Formats: sequence, structure tokens, C-alpha cells
Amino acid sequence: MTDLTAERSRWNAIRYRPTGGGHYESFFQRANHPTRPLAFWIRYTIFRPADQPHGALGELWAIWFDGERHKIVAVKHEEPLANCRFDETKLGAQIGTATLHDGSLDGRAGLGGHEIAWQLDFSGGERPLFLLPEKLYAAALPKAKALVGWPNATYRGAISVDGERHEIDGWVGSQNHNWGSKHTDHYAWGQVCGFDGVPESFLEVSTARIKLGPVWTPFMTLVVLRLGEREYALNTLGQALKAHGHFEYFDWNFRSEQGGVGVSGRITAPSNAFCGLNYYNPPGGSKTCLNSKIAACEVTLTRRGEEPLTLRSAHRAAFEILTDDASHGISVRA
Repeated sequence: MTDLTAERSRWNAIRYRPTGGGHYESFFQRANHPTRPLAFWIRYTIFRPADQPHGALGELWAIWFDGERHKIVAVKHEEPLANCRFDETKLGAQIGTATLHDGSLDGRAGLGGHEIAWQLDFSGGERPLFLLPEKLYAAALPKAKALVGWPNATYRGAISVDGERHEIDGWVGSQNHNWGSKHTDHYAWGQVCGFDGVPESFLEVSTARIKLGPVWTPFMTLVVLRLGEREYALNTLGQALKAHGHFEYFDWNFRSEQGGVGVSGRITAPSNAFCGLNYYNPPGGSKTCLNSKIAACEVTLTRRGEEPLTLRSAHRAAFEILTDDASHGISVRA
């Protein structure tokens, strides 16, 4: 086992344990066509409600984004946890008959007369990337954790959407792992797997706030930008409080500066590029996730003594908003 394989396995091992309180944990894959506004998102999830621990589920999600035809197909399948398996030592999951392994995923799900089936391999990629400082992944706070196990992975295989087959040949994306005892109360999350013309680049960014009783915290913005072997991590909690982040439906601006390095950017998408999803929340109730994988992004990196560098992606950015608000106008499909 190589050092990189061992590192990925360690960070992708499931955190769920049979005893304990409420918990959610997801392993999701996403990738974009190299030049066209096409993308997929597939998510293997375990969910245990805090008040009904014996009602734990495996959730299987898939979305196909077609920006050329302004068409989004979203499906979800649920299984009792007894019909699921999640690996405690490496990336591995099974929900019903759908499987996820190091380097491959296979399955199908249907909902509301739609069906998505996939048979995919993924390879390559870079070392794991962490939205939070590494020491916080073992801490009690924050309650929600997120990391990228395989940044800039290459996907090959096929996806069938309502019987229409799509060849996936060299699409670049990522394998991601997130978990926690509750969802962050309100956030925007973004990711770019290789900006246009700069394949060895990767952006992970989030602007979020949490509710403490009746009081909301200020928004905090975490930014990690990777360019080849150089990584600019503006992601300590102190820096997150000093950074600027503002999002609405469906436009997000962010800026963070520290130690002579600054990262500023904007992520946007039209409303018809989003799909609404219902996320169960371990403490009770649910949240609405507005999900797009064909957003546009522009980021500018400034470094002391160097010329500013602007990176762009026309339609290969991830853009998600988690909210309790219902005024967004996006239908919840799954």
C-alpha cells in the first residue's frame, strides 16, 4: 500500500459507530464534462436520527445536470441500515445492491418515474485536501466535518439517465467525505476541480453560520486553494471570522487575506441550474440543500511580490446552499 493510498483510506474510513447519538455521514462523487455543461453527483449516505437510533438508514442519491437542455434529473433510494455496509478501514460502502470501493462505484436508483444507473471507475487525483485544519477533525466542534479524499480524480465509465446512456471518458471531479452530529445551520459550499486551462488547480470554499439557541453566529468563510504543489489554506477559525463571505439566491462573493496572501472570488449560476434536496437532520427535522454542479466561478489569487492570478471556470463549479428558508423558488425533487 502506498503512502497516498494509506492516507486516503484513513480519511475515508467511516466515523459512524453502532452506539451513540444522531449522526449523518456521506461519501459523494462528482465530476464534470471537460468542455460541456454536463455533470453528475452521486452520494452514499448513512443517517441515524438522535431520537430514533433504531431507525438508521442508508440513503443513495444521484443527480444528472444537463445545462445544454436545461434538464436536471434527481433520484433517491432508502434502505434500512441492516441492508447496508460501510467500511471502517477505507473507502467502502454498500446500500442495497449499490456499491462504492476505492476506485469504483456501481448502482442505480429511481424516484418519481426517473432512474439513474452508473458504472464508474476513478483514478489518479491528488493527496487529500482539508477544508478545516487537520486537528479539528478529531475535535467535538465544529459538529460538521468535510474533506476531499481524492481531489481532481479522473472518472471513466457510463451513466444511464432514464434509459439514455452517457459515456464518461476522462471527466475530472472529486471524491468527498463529510460527517457530523448535525448539519451546519446555514451555508454555501463551493468547489472547482481544475480551473479552465489550469488542470492542476483545486478550490474548496465555504461560507457558513450556526445557531446557538436563538442567536446566530457571524458568517465564517473558509478557503483552500491548491495550485500544483502549492496550497493556500485560509481556514483557521480565527481567519474564517475575519474573512468576508456573502451569498444569496444564487450569487456568492467571498474574500480572505492573511500573511500576504489573498483569495477573492465569485460563484454564480442561474436558478434553473439548481435542484432542491431534502436532507434529514440528526437532531430532528430536515434542511433544504440547493445543489448545482454546473456553476461559474472566478477566483483571484494575490501574493506579496507577485502578479495577481485570476482563474476561471465557465460551468464546472459546485455551488450548494443549505437553508431553512423556502423563498428560493427551487422545487425539492428528492
